[in-house]
Amino acid sequence: MSLTDFIAGLPKAELHVHHVGSVSPRIVAELAARHPGVVPADEDELRSFFAFRDFDHFIEVYLAVVDLIRTPEDVRMVTYEVAREIAGQQVRYAELTCTPFTSVAAGVRIEAFTDAIEDARVAAERDFGLVLRWIYDIPGESGVPAADATLAYALDHGPEALIGFGLGGPEVGVPRPQFERHFDAARAAGLRSVPHAGETTGPDTVWDAVRVLGADRIGHGVSAAADPELLAHLAQEGIPLEVCPTSNIATGAVPSLEEHPLRTFVEAGVPVTINSDDPPMFGTTLNQEYAVAADLLELDEEGVANLARMAVSASFAPEASKQSLLEEIDRYAAG
Repeated sequence: MSLTDFIAGLPKAELHVHHVGSVSPRIVAELAARHPGVVPADEDELRSFFAFRDFDHFIEVYLAVVDLIRTPEDVRMVTYEVAREIAGQQVRYAELTCTPFTSVAAGVRIEAFTDAIEDARVAAERDFGLVLRWIYDIPGESGVPAADATLAYALDHGPEALIGFGLGGPEVGVPRPQFERHFDAARAAGLRSVPHAGETTGPDTVWDAVRVLGADRIGHGVSAAADPELLAHLAQEGIPLEVCPTSNIATGAVPSLEEHPLRTFVEAGVPVTINSDDPPMFGTTLNQEYAVAADLLELDEEGVANLARMAVSASFAPEASKQSLLEEIDRYAAG
């Protein structure tokens, strides 16, 4: 069996994947036909539309797709179809990052948003065997008002499967400490802290995520590689990084795959998980990200299986669920 085939059949968990960012060109085209405007409804034209110049342009394109999700029916369809595509890569468990603030801003009531994603979640587990859990994230570019709203959505309207509280969007000009009280309240309510940090800013942003926001995991954390003290802290405290190699190249966070700090993280003893971030927008899949990681780290089948085990261990799934998936990975790896 080739390593590519091994990866394709490997049972997996994914921890850093965005709800809207996972919408395939097929679904974006359908949404664009429903809501004509900026986004092309032709799948071939969409490929050019998704050609990012830099991180700011990526955010611009991302928000244009967000604007296509205007009704509870749109939310439900997107969620179910994203689940279908994730499950097709042998993902058994996924923590999907949602940004309810943007859907509510588009006119979807939070109660309807919650009902839509939960209905799709239940159907996905029934139809695809995929367990979905939610992380609600603050769109950082919208500031404290968005954080206030997102916290209220989580605490007052949180779906049954909500497990985490995050922070996404641009990092430049969006200091993490302004959201300290929001993360304090979310953590006090039992949600886990999973902010993005160090994707397009320096190690100080990662330090803020850890020290101020109480991060249980860090989204990206690319710039942590520049700070040996930070690497040692992440390793000592067992704070995993959610690594998304192709995303980092597409947004310009890292100049090339050859310069990606994944090996630096591993050699420093930092727990790493491999994820796809916004896969259709970056022309990738989780399977492809595992192949990229295997190449960067020079891994064989057992090494790749260990990456899958790390994702399970770093997840917020119940211990019994983790053990069950770990055993499935072990059986698969044993042939």
